[in-house]
Amino acid sequence: MRIIDAFGRDEPVFSFEFSPPRTDEAAEQLRATVRELAALRPDYVSVTYGAGGSTRERTIETVTEIKRDTGIEAMAHLTCVGHTAEELAVILDRLRDAGMENVLALRGDPPKGEQAFVVTEGGFAHASDLATFIRSRWDFCLGGAAYPEGHLESPGLEEDLCHTKEKVDAGISFLNTQLFFGPEDYFEFVSRARATGISAPIVPGILPITSARQLSPTGFIARCGATVPPALRALVQGAGADDDAVTAVGIEWTTDQCAALLRGGAPGIHLYVLNRSHSAQRIFERLRTEIPAVARRTDAA
Repeated sequence: MRIIDAFGRDEPVFSFEFSPPRTDEAAEQLRATVRELAALRPDYVSVTYGAGGSTRERTIETVTEIKRDTGIEAMAHLTCVGHTAEELAVILDRLRDAGMENVLALRGDPPKGEQAFVVTEGGFAHASDLATFIRSRWDFCLGGAAYPEGHLESPGLEEDLCHTKEKVDAGISFLNTQLFFGPEDYFEFVSRARATGISAPIVPGILPITSARQLSPTGFIARCGATVPPALRALVQGAGADDDAVTAVGIEWTTDQCAALLRGGAPGIHLYVLNRSHSAQRIFERLRTEIPAVARRTDAA
């Protein structure tokens, strides 16, 4: 299935994002998570790609296994980091030969310990370059990234939006956003994107918080450039060091956020589940009572 074909129906498009497992034990945990989330009937799942290709093999293995064993459409992330065009061509051939139809084309983050992105000789500097390359030789449906609060390296929102437009013009069919916590950030971004001529579906990327550590100045959320609303920060701090209590806060906040986004016209939800199923399952249980389209999906399972 080409993911772009899932849009335009009378139902929101739901997807989950996983990370490739680094150990055999983690691989078993991910398989269990995929089985548990399959009951929610996601339109597709995506699998991230380590900086510099550090998890390249496991990304390819994971998307192939998910699609083969569950029938769920799986999309591999692919980055420019550390790869020549020839190396990327080999990966794309492997994905095509494995039956993959979708790729998320990204520039990628610098490898761990490095502060700046460095273009590999014979490689690409931007996601738009990668998209152009893929379009020239393969027939993948291409997804891309968008940043409601701007990319960390961008000098301003307008320049960042110009780069997003370049990606879409290069062949990106749909966009998944970086994580954010305020629905207004998404709707403002979509409004600006439409004004620049971007017509591709823009799907909000949502992270259910599961640990107070995620909110630290050097934590995952800060590294993504997302702003944590004071009200959410206060709720997490009030939960203390109890991860179960923090997870409950995250579920409630994310449910309200997703409901507001769907009611406001978002075409779907892309959940960053961190290879765990609990929060996603609870969020869907609550959304079914609030959003009829979600109930129709799960009732049909």
